Amino acid sequence: MNWRTIISVVLLVSLTVAKALPRTSQDVEGKTSIGQRFSQLHENNFKAIALIMFAQYVPGGTFGRAAGMAEQVTALARSCAAAARDSPDCLKPLNRIFFDTICQEKNLPRIADCCAKEDPERNDCFISLKNFSQGFIPPLERPDAKAACRNYSQHQQLLTGYFTYEVSRKHPFLPAPTILSVALRYEEMMKRCCGGSEGSSQHLEECFRTQAPKVVKPVREDAMRQEHTCGILKKFGERTLKALKLTQISQKFPKADFVTVHKLVMDVADMHKDCCRGDTLDCMRDREGILHYICSNQHILSSKIQQCCEQPLLQRSECIIHVENDDKPADLSPHVREFIEDKGVCERFAQEKDTHLARFLYEYSRRHPEFSAQMLLRIGKGYEDLLQECCRPGAPSGCRSRGEEELRKHIYETESVMRTSCDIYNEKGDYYFQNELLMSFTKKMPQLTSAELIGFTKEMTTVGSKCCQLGQDKLLPCAEENLDLVLGEICRRHLADPINPGVCRCCSSSYAFRRPCIGKLEVDESYVPLALTPGLFAFHEDLCTTEEEKLQHRKQEMLITLLKYKPQISPEQLGSITAAFSAMREQCCGEANPEACFLKEGPELIKRSEKMLSA
Repeated sequence: MNWRTIISVVLLVSLTVAKALPRTSQDVEGKTSIGQRFSQLHENNFKAIALIMFAQYVPGGTFGRAAGMAEQVTALARSCAAAARDSPDCLKPLNRIFFDTICQEKNLPRIADCCAKEDPERNDCFISLKNFSQGFIPPLERPDAKAACRNYSQHQQLLTGYFTYEVSRKHPFLPAPTILSVALRYEEMMKRCCGGSEGSSQHLEECFRTQAPKVVKPVREDAMRQEHTCGILKKFGERTLKALKLTQISQKFPKADFVTVHKLVMDVADMHKDCCRGDTLDCMRDREGILHYICSNQHILSSKIQQCCEQPLLQRSECIIHVENDDKPADLSPHVREFIEDKGVCERFAQEKDTHLARFLYEYSRRHPEFSAQMLLRIGKGYEDLLQECCRPGAPSGCRSRGEEELRKHIYETESVMRTSCDIYNEKGDYYFQNELLMSFTKKMPQLTSAELIGFTKEMTTVGSKCCQLGQDKLLPCAEENLDLVLGEICRRHLADPINPGVCRCCSSSYAFRRPCIGKLEVDESYVPLALTPGLFAFHEDLCTTEEEKLQHRKQEMLITLLKYKPQISPEQLGSITAAFSAMREQCCGEANPEACFLKEGPELIKRSEKMLSA
């Protein structure tokens, strides 16, 4: 099989103009035919997206089979765009064409049951085969960098196509434009590292070491955000997702009126429903429709997005997501007292509860870009609770007036938590700040493995390094929204393998209050501490390593074990044991035979520590 024909510069996609974006509302809102789609995307882009779809829908297949099906569908699309647009095959819905192509293949894994069904049940069946990946392993030929570059020079298009296939297969819910973007970054990395004259192995290794994170990290982040959004939709429902998007869009476009923001909220929620369901084509179509609407209505949305709308389609969505919030209207009053003081508030709340609450959230969010979306949701919930209490018959006069005081209290508490955390981070630095988090989260969630605890707290520490240097106007959105991603990971871990009742309560009761709830968790009383066995605390000469990162990791593992053994340990006791351990390490690592020293001194340290802990 001629791979160069099949892949044909799969990822050298420019999408240099917005021709890939439908130009009319009819194109966006209607079901576009395969010939129209081919003309909009152009051949290389169409073929790349076809490869992505087949990789995502048949993750147990092979690259060769997926590439062959992509070529087959592209050939049909080419003929439909050229002359045969009235052919029955050209008029089929796109999903049906893709699934018909899969079902014509022999011996593909796990598809026979789906192919026996009729649409739309067949479509649902294929979507049900998708599962979120448990992690991304980049298909790079490391550590042999020279072999990777030799392979790239001989099979450039094949290698890039295979990368696209692997990312798609391992992330079946990741949108096609995101995968195309990361494949472009992969192509740029290979050109940068392998494109020059033959360098030394050390030079190539260093190039891959520095460039690979630029390829891998965005995939991990995008996949995490996708899982996070889908997790919110699945666990807390469409109403919570819409409220979250309402706060974010209102902050992004504070000049837009409520009707415009509401339309975007509904469109974005519908897009996430399709994307989270795994409907690749509808997900893409929804995304394009939203981008088309935003870029066609810049004058009523934002003065900050013109540059984004001039970018190629692949970069446009990411640009708009990360562009700074537009400036607030000059005549926007600082307060929303009409939602408290107006005489008709209770009547509107009774007649159109969700619309009234949405208007409050819209008005409050557009005035406060310095607040996190999660905090704004908590404020919205507080307002709803206030009206439910104060609008009931017999409620005391002036009941609603206490709302402002409660609001100020909540804002102060949230800002205090973030400021305190950043003060600790700025004082202690990455390693000791992470240790503080380890002590807290090991007591809250001792059922997690050491690797999980170190991994989650490492991500939280990264949030500190990213956000604690920002000004007060950006601290809360950065800190709480990034922390929310980590807590979402923990809650998905809990969903897959329950941790404990406290985590269950926090992960299930309220999305907006998830962070404060987990913050207030203390020692898990249901946990049975580890028994003191001979191998529980083992001290060896690996503690004498001069590699600081390895030593820190080893010490963190021992800290976790100690906390799982004695969850109620006091800070003073922990300080004493830590000092005794450091003294033992310094003594043994200074001796000619460190291992013999650790074998002698280690048990003595355990005895002394146990005696102190039992006192």
